[in-house]
Amino acid sequence: MKGKIVGIAAAIAVLIGGLSSLVVTYPDEYKLVKQFGEIVRVVDTSGISFKIPFIQETASLPKSLQIYDIPKSDVITRDKKSMIADAFVLWKISDPVLFTRHLNGQVAQAQSRISASVFSSLKSVISNMDQAEIIENRDGKLAVDIKNNIGTSLDGYGIKVLAVETKSLDMPDDNKQAVYERMISERNNIAASYTAQGNSSAQKIKNDTTKEVAVMKSEAKAEAEKIKAEGEAQYMQILSQAYNDVSKADFYNFVRALDAAKASLKNGDKTLILDKSSPIAQIFYGYGQ
Repeated sequence: MKGKIVGIAAAIAVLIGGLSSLVVTYPDEYKLVKQFGEIVRVVDTSGISFKIPFIQETASLPKSLQIYDIPKSDVITRDKKSMIADAFVLWKISDPVLFTRHLNGQVAQAQSRISASVFSSLKSVISNMDQAEIIENRDGKLAVDIKNNIGTSLDGYGIKVLAVETKSLDMPDDNKQAVYERMISERNNIAASYTAQGNSSAQKIKNDTTKEVAVMKSEAKAEAEKIKAEGEAQYMQILSQAYNDVSKADFYNFVRALDAAKASLKNGDKTLILDKSSPIAQIFYGYGQ
């Protein structure tokens, strides 16, 4: 019976020893194998490996991408404008050994280092830009400049910063209204300038058009008078040719006399009194003989 108990105890001991020698590593973690507090091996691939039971122990560190929300901070632009920066950082552990050695393997300590480094970079970049330039570039160039300014300063802690993104980069509440009013005033001035330029151009076009129309009318009127004069000249020439002999000339004079007599009879008056010496009377007398 005693031997059986000893056998069971030995089996349990072997089982515990076997289990304690297993190292299970998941895809999103690093497994650090330590012996007497010193890192002897880093397992960075998922699966099962082994360690010396009771002598070696393991610790885990995140291998996946980390997101850290930087506390809001006040920054001053090159043109001495105060702004509030709210940003977040995408980072990961690049060297588990350095990370453990300098930060005791604590993510909270890493975040503290990252916060200080990003704030320093943010302050340095923004202090070299005017407020208008910052607002214009906050969705692109600004983030790149901040990350580039951090450079390799965190490499010694086993940290790699992949990106720094600004959630908001705004003015303090007490300055917003004044800035908005100034921006509105500037836009109104620009609009007024464009309107004045447009009115000036429109008036110039109108004046040029009026001048061109006047010139065209004058030229057209002169051309019309010229054509009219030429027509009258041709008319007189035709008449001269038509009544070139005496018989035709007398007939023409007779027709003209009738037209003149007709023009004298107005308002229903049917009586025409002529002096014998009148040219019209002479025509009638001549045709009566």
